[in-house]
Amino acid sequence: MFTIFKSKLILKDLIPEGHIDIHSHLLPGIDDGARTFEDSLRLTQALQGFGVTQIITTPHIIQHVWDNTHQQIIANKNNTVADLQKNNIHLPFQAAAEYLMDDQFVQLFQSNDLLTLKDNYVLVEMSYINAPIQLYSILFDLQLAGYIPVLAHPERYLFYHNNFNEYLKLKKAGCLFQLNLLAVVGYYGEGIAKIAEQLLAKGMYTYVGSDVHHEKHIAAFEQKVKLKDLIPLKEIIANNQFFKSE
Repeated sequence: MFTIFKSKLILKDLIPEGHIDIHSHLLPGIDDGARTFEDSLRLTQALQGFGVTQIITTPHIIQHVWDNTHQQIIANKNNTVADLQKNNIHLPFQAAAEYLMDDQFVQLFQSNDLLTLKDNYVLVEMSYINAPIQLYSILFDLQLAGYIPVLAHPERYLFYHNNFNEYLKLKKAGCLFQLNLLAVVGYYGEGIAKIAEQLLAKGMYTYVGSDVHHEKHIAAFEQKVKLKDLIPLKEIIANNQFFKSE
């Protein structure tokens, strides 16, 4: 029994067979994730090895940094899927986007359809330096346009760590929270791991994502989970089944 219990403390062992990963950077040469198709192949195979059977990969759209268009993302995804199939990988492999909430983003959702995780669920992020000045206006207008914001890795926004009420404000403003799984093994630092644990304990997360960019991220799935209570984590991992393709 002791050996079985210990094995469950390894992050990869908490990923159930049939898991759906909704946040990753697997398309080659399009952002700070996979550089080549060979990278994409290795990362996809590794996620499959953890029990992932469906991937919704989410390249960045950041003005003046990763100026990806929807057309570029879909074309890259189609080419990647074709190459994966040539390598005998046939799992559902979709593409959405991870949108930085800025002025360009507002123009995008007001004039075009967004690349969503499913239906009207859209993955958004903020700068790690500070929240956008018009954050709550952006969130309001985004929902007015018919979208549901899924905030990527809220535990990584250091400017909120000393003001937990800001997380409550984001929830009240309609944000769903997506945990980066590597946060719970301390990959991003002890402070971020502690905030993730607090957010989990308060039931503030809805979904999880790997946010895999490279093989160092894959290797971190072999590390031990730092949480005292695994139940909230298991619950939100299970929630990802919402995104199962029909």
